[in-house]
Amino acid sequence: MNYRKHLLSTAIAATTLWSTSALAATEVQFWHAFTGRLGELVAEQVATFNSSQDDYAVVATHKGNYSETLNAGIAAFRAKEQPHLLMVFEVGTATMMGAKGAIKPVYEVMADAGAEFDPDAYIGSVKGYYTTTDGQMLSLPFNSSTPVLWVNNDALKDAGIDPSVDLSTWQQVDDVLGKLKEAGSECPLTTAWQSWIHLENLSAYHNTPFATKDNGFAGADTELALNGELQVQHIQAMGDWAQDGKFIYAGRRNEGGANFRAGECALFTESSAGYAGIKAEAQFDFSVRPLPYWDGVEGAPQNTIIGGASLWAMTGHEDEEYKGVAAFLNFLSTPDIQAKWHQDTGYLPITIAAGDKTKADGFYDENPGTDIAVIQMTANEPTANSKGLRLGSFDQIRGIIDEELEAVWTGDKTAQAALDSAAERGDKLLRRFEQASQ
Repeated sequence: MNYRKHLLSTAIAATTLWSTSALAATEVQFWHAFTGRLGELVAEQVATFNSSQDDYAVVATHKGNYSETLNAGIAAFRAKEQPHLLMVFEVGTATMMGAKGAIKPVYEVMADAGAEFDPDAYIGSVKGYYTTTDGQMLSLPFNSSTPVLWVNNDALKDAGIDPSVDLSTWQQVDDVLGKLKEAGSECPLTTAWQSWIHLENLSAYHNTPFATKDNGFAGADTELALNGELQVQHIQAMGDWAQDGKFIYAGRRNEGGANFRAGECALFTESSAGYAGIKAEAQFDFSVRPLPYWDGVEGAPQNTIIGGASLWAMTGHEDEEYKGVAAFLNFLSTPDIQAKWHQDTGYLPITIAAGDKTKADGFYDENPGTDIAVIQMTANEPTANSKGLRLGSFDQIRGIIDEELEAVWTGDKTAQAALDSAAERGDKLLRRFEQASQ
């Protein structure tokens, strides 16, 4: 046989075999919001699942940031082109619950597929965010994080501050910020996700309501309570720090992360999931501490609440495809996969078994502080004020909060005036959502 013809026939045969295999596998479309290192790790998970079996092929597609991914999913549903799985950030939970006919709850997906599924295997403080009042899981927790305090130990040393200094309370942080400023630091403190950390989690951590009706869990007829004494005290303190150059505002999302990873800032309030990027990029000695609390507030510290996202199954697909969805979700929840995800990213292990495996592997001993997020979330049983938030139109409400906080940072508004305005404006959106969901 002619050698070139032989190569051609071999290539055609290989292509035919690959095509036959690909056609045989039931495709599952998965839309997500991750880029960079997290995007690489998601791709690794998908590839591992696809190579572990021949029945299903998950196709992962990046659809923009959290807000853009949610909007893409909604638009696709209206066009009847929705994916099987959609990543939705935690504040979109009420929106997804209110999207009549758009979602197929995870507990139904598992039951219809005949898949093994134990909701009690998941960490309570994580599971509770995505379940009904009777414990039925609506979406699968995927990347769940909680805010912590990241510390540039080298920056503290340069300022003559012992890196092991106690930073448990905001009073102690205030003292350290003053010393950093006096030593010439141009960025003593910065933050990511200002509403999530400095209002939503602040409230939960101090067992203080962010909204009425158990933060929205007990009904859509809720009103914002983010302008109480505690919240005003904290935001005014940060506003004062901003005016004194002790707090540097970098942006509404995670723009401050680049400043911290570059070594420009000494302290950084951010998600526990900042671990992946900080570990990969920081050229300085860093540590992680619990989120500070205000000493003297009764019940503090309680527990922080989760951020991140969960995976929602969307309606309109075939039974065999939902079996693929069930298989992929169960794969993501296995101890080995979850433990690796937790260790690689800093996201919480969503199952008890994954946390136990991480501890048994010695990961926490080898990487001090990486267990802080888990401890912070599980040290106390969540209360009605610290279970989480379930508010309609909350992505838009966060935009209002961001705008009002920026007015405090620039000195244009007092904390009281800004938070009163945020509550009034946000309540109008809540009433529209309530009417639309009736």
